[in-house]
This record gives sequence, structure tokens and C-alpha cells, in this order.
Amino acid sequence: MSELLLIDDDQELCELLGSWLTQEGFAVRACHDGQSARKALAEHEPAAVVLDVMLPDGSGLELLKQLRSEHAELPVLMLSARGEPLDRILGLELGADDYLAKPCDPRELTARLRAVLRRSHPAAATTQLEIGDLAFSPLRGVVSIDGREMSLTLSESRILEALLRQPGEPLDKQELAQIGLGRKLTLYDRSLDMHVSNLRKKIGPHADGRPRIVALRSRGYYYSL
Repeated sequence: MSELLLIDDDQELCELLGSWLTQEGFAVRACHDGQSARKALAEHEPAAVVLDVMLPDGSGLELLKQLRSEHAELPVLMLSARGEPLDRILGLELGADDYLAKPCDPRELTARLRAVLRRSHPAAATTQLEIGDLAFSPLRGVVSIDGREMSLTLSESRILEALLRQPGEPLDKQELAQIGLGRKLTLYDRSLDMHVSNLRKKIGPHADGRPRIVALRSRGYYYSL
């Protein structure tokens, strides 16, 4: 049974989602502010976190930044009642694995949680991948360039692994989204682009200045040799 930490100040919504997710086989613990959430995370790391952007004692985005620094590979799905594109962009830039606007369909939330959990527990062990000065451990979610290690989020890890397994060969955006996000992209959905942008910032260009991850307009991405 996968344990979830639901962080939202809307207690009625927490009860509704908690009841639904429990029926779907999850063990759910709810926190209604950032302080209690931090305490819960210090006591026990769940399988995934559902985090609201608006919290009574601070921003959910600030809590996300802390989560990423202390629990780099912990899957995090963001919720926001405001539905502002900026919230979504900031959440993805800070390392959220997925994002849903409230009110959300509990069935869609369940499906996205299961997708992100499948990606966090690959069926088979994956060996280290090495291309030039870059070495990547999919199991650890850590990339090393000339001895400098960087932790990646779950989505970033899955995207980089897919690109490294066929270097120089373009991967279609929908195919890469299925691998990295566990779902297909919807109209105007820039989730994949944001994750790739974050990944580019972390790994930087080749020593000669060429980008490691190249975008092909309207087609997809590939890792350059």
C-alpha cells in the first residue's frame, strides 16, 4: 500500500480526496499547513506528496523548494485553486512532477499519482549510463559531470534516461511525455518543456558550448553527441 501525504488547508477537500484515495488502495495522511507537513516529513517519508500552492502559514512553492533540497526524488504533485499559468510554471520549474488545477476530478488525481509512482519504482534495475563526460545513475537519480554530482527529480531522471538511451536520435514529445510524465500532453501543455528546461539548467552545455539537449521545433528532443 502506497503512503501519501496530502498537504492542503481545505480540510473538507482533504476528507473527500482522502476517502477516495483510501478506497483506491492508498494510505493517506493529511496536513493542513506547512509546519505540520514539515514535521510529518521529518518523521516518515511517504511514497508521494500532494501539495497545494496556497497554505495558511506560507507558500506551497517554498515548501516544494525545501522538499526538493531534502527529498530530491520524492514524487510531488501540485494543486492550485487559482489555476494561474504562473503557478503551474513556477511549480514545474521548482521540481514538481505534475500539476492539477482545483477543483480536480479524484479519478484524474488517482491516475496521475499511480503514473508518477510507477515511474518512481521501475520494474527492472537500470545500470549506469555514460556518454562523454556525463555519467548518469537512473536508480539513484544522480548525474555526474567531471565528478560534479547533481540530484534530479523523478521526471527529470526519466527524461534524461530516455534521451541517453538513444543519443543523437530525436524522441517525439508525446513519447517523451509518456516516459517522463506518465501521460500524454494536452493542448497548450508545457509540462514536458519545463522539465527539459530544468534539466538543461542542471547539466549545462558540452565543454565546447554546444547544448547537450537539443530541441527540434514541433518534433521533440535529442541528446547531442
